[in-house]
Amino acid sequence: MTISTLETVWQPLRLSIQVSLISTILVALTGTALGYALSRKDFFAKDVIDAIITLPMVLPPTVTGYYLILILGRRGFLGEIVYNWTGWTIAFTWQAAAVASFVVSFPLMAKTARAAVDSVNPELENASLLLGKGEIETVLKVTLPLAWKGLLAGIVLSFARGIGEFGATLMLAGNIPGKTATMPVAIYSATQSGEYQLANYLVVILTILSLSVIYATIRLSKRGVDISKGLR
Repeated sequence: MTISTLETVWQPLRLSIQVSLISTILVALTGTALGYALSRKDFFAKDVIDAIITLPMVLPPTVTGYYLILILGRRGFLGEIVYNWTGWTIAFTWQAAAVASFVVSFPLMAKTARAAVDSVNPELENASLLLGKGEIETVLKVTLPLAWKGLLAGIVLSFARGIGEFGATLMLAGNIPGKTATMPVAIYSATQSGEYQLANYLVVILTILSLSVIYATIRLSKRGVDISKGLR
């Protein structure tokens, strides 16, 4: 692999990791919060909200990307307001790639978080409340620690989904080498231009990265089980 090829590979790899890490952090926080709310709270239009957040899982990514353009594009519902105030648009920036990654991976985190919270015995939370602990403290010290393996699985799935996002990213962020071309977009571009050797490098690196993250999580989960057994 030549120095030129290394640079060509490094740029989309760095951008993909940057975008996925940012989107995963945001997804972990917001997805866990919504998952908890869907599991433990009753509120107006709960089923409607649940259905809406599920949409990115069933819609083609290009359709999700088109909705993002309608909302965040320069002439979009919110994008036009931001552009008129600041003269800046999120479209065709690396931030747009992070937004696309967030939107498509958010349902996975929210669904997994809900299932993880559902698995926690509510009586343990009630006991904490009866002992005078507030709801937030109960969530932080009882619910989340008991649901951590499910939450970790959701975070890993979200990272993997985000780093592999293509359609919505291409629609909102475009394909600008060194600026918005993430690994999947770069693979598509290399294949379209007949640079199959470069595409092979990118595919292998992306596969190894994804497998490494998943394997590390499996090992961490098993380690957590071993630790919990040792404390009994």
